[in-house]
Amino acid sequence: MFRIMLVEDDADIRGIVAGTLRKWQYDVVELDDFGDVLRAFEADRPHLILLDINLPVFDGFYWCRQIRAVSNVPIIFLSSRTQNMDIVMAINMGGDDFVRKPFDLEILVAKVNALLRRNYTYQEESLQLRHRGLQLNLSNSSAEYQGRTSELSRNEFIILQVFLRKVGAIVSRDDLMQALWHDEQFIDDNTLTVNVNRLRRKIAELGLDAFIATRKGMGYIVE
Repeated sequence: MFRIMLVEDDADIRGIVAGTLRKWQYDVVELDDFGDVLRAFEADRPHLILLDINLPVFDGFYWCRQIRAVSNVPIIFLSSRTQNMDIVMAINMGGDDFVRKPFDLEILVAKVNALLRRNYTYQEESLQLRHRGLQLNLSNSSAEYQGRTSELSRNEFIILQVFLRKVGAIVSRDDLMQALWHDEQFIDDNTLTVNVNRLRRKIAELGLDAFIATRKGMGYIVE
């Protein structure tokens, strides 16, 4: 069953949309706390996000950027904004589609079905990231290599996902800290080193040595 995260602060709209999607046999996660949408995303691992633009604390554009730093999950923006610039911004921020309020529920469901079909049914590989025989399963935060599996912590999962999406490129420590903690609080630089070293150890235990290389003064690289 596909899981859809509904990030909409209007309770009436949220209830109507969630009810309709459940009739289509979707598992719907309704957010009613908008203080940390990224953390909720990482906890629930939805296959698609319906994201309102006008939200309390931070707007939908902000949360789209945060999510795009760690995932290519399909995102459909929902908004009462009608300016073309808002649509352009939504797509440029990484959104896959834009639906204006008030919207026809049948059209919304059709867009959801199409995006899920395009991203998952016909592209099963989108549920995994692979390099040098190592496979990261996005659905359950595990790493596999030659038949062996290791469960990853939240931080290890995010770090490995960043590396596998940037194979061949140097990833700075600042990039990793932004992906992990997105500037919400001060984090001791040593905390990042500990997390990277734990991930290295787990990958080595699977049988793949020297997977993550250090570039002194610049960061890390997976080649």
